[in-house]
Amino acid sequence: METRHWKLAHGRILELGAEAYIMSVLNVTPDSFSDGGRYAAVENAVARAQAMLAEGAAIIDIGGESTRPGAAPIAAAEEQERVLPVIEALAKGADIILSIDTYRAETARLAIDAGAHIVNDVWGLHKESAIAEVAAKTGAGLMLMHTGREREKLSDVIADQFAFLRRAIEIARKAGVADEQIILDPGFGFAKDPEENAEIMARFGELAGLGFPFAVGTSRKRFIGHFTGRDVEERAVGTAATSALLRVKGAAIFRVHDVAENRDALRMADAMLAAEK
Repeated sequence: METRHWKLAHGRILELGAEAYIMSVLNVTPDSFSDGGRYAAVENAVARAQAMLAEGAAIIDIGGESTRPGAAPIAAAEEQERVLPVIEALAKGADIILSIDTYRAETARLAIDAGAHIVNDVWGLHKESAIAEVAAKTGAGLMLMHTGREREKLSDVIADQFAFLRRAIEIARKAGVADEQIILDPGFGFAKDPEENAEIMARFGELAGLGFPFAVGTSRKRFIGHFTGRDVEERAVGTAATSALLRVKGAAIFRVHDVAENRDALRMADAMLAAEK
């Protein structure tokens, strides 16, 4: 797998290629679909982050607003009150790469000031394009996710990926973001039915045509429940299967809740890829 360097804020760099990286989910929200309310207190969030790092996570992705279907939006100030103390606390501790899950430019800026290295924008700069300016000024890594929400999608799932993500890349470049800062995400589960998610997995290799590394976030998603019949808390094995399959097809970073299970699956995928090479 081709080696790429992902440039992040505060002078950090991740070398992508030979080893899969886990980005673990830390929701400091009361209403996230899988773990809402568990880590709203700063001390609980820090303890959870430390546990995920011990299990093999490389990045902690901190979110203050639920992105589950039908979730009510919150004010920017409330989002910032939730995430900034956690980022500040984690940044003072061990050598951790931190990501802020937000579509708000001001939250992104404050999070980077507090110690975050990456901005994970689930609207791919289509909600607040000023996030690109924040990334350009700070050197932050920028994760641009595809979504089908609030728009008409093209009938072909890969054509829709290309159209949406090319526009996101264009916005980022015009703001001065370097290509080395950008990583893409196909947005599994975001306004996609189970069959569309499965098709994106099957055709994932086609996305290499965009010319950027990819992160994926299948963890505990509804489409895994659809195919396995498992409730949300019972989808770790199904998630790990998707991680291994997508690693073989070229994904570099895996955003998950269950770190240990996915770490094992990805180690086996990496071992197979190394043997092939």
